[in-house]
Amino acid sequence: SGEQAKALMDERHEGMEDIGDAFKVVGRETKADSPDIAAIQQAAATIAGLAEKSSGWFPPGTGPDVGKTRAKPEIWQKPEDFAAKDDSFQKAAQSFKAAADSGDIEAIKAQAGELGKACKACHEPYRAPEKD
Repeated sequence: SGEQAKALMDERHEGMEDIGDAFKVVGRETKADSPDIAAIQQAAATIAGLAEKSSGWFPPGTGPDVGKTRAKPEIWQKPEDFAAKDDSFQKAAQSFKAAADSGDIEAIKAQAGELGKACKACHEPYRAPEKD
């Protein structure tokens, strides 16, 4: 229904915002002179947990024709490609969490870079720019 679609779109938006906020913590801490590993580990757990849900956030009927969203129609026009990119994101999020759990800042930085690439690979074709 329309209400269910809007509720899922809201959950998707909030989840993506939470992922972005967690990634900002990672960026800040990996650039710090003495990174807070616990903060990175918490952010990594948030990202990995939400990544597991991401494949359920884009069912048909939750696109821009239904309500306000930055999700482009191409998500539903190219479902196999979108699903492959989402799968890559989920794997990168798990690899990043494993690196964060290790406490090795160099491994964390490397995996954060890989996670960023996975995010960007999907955002460029499938996310509309923010409107002013």
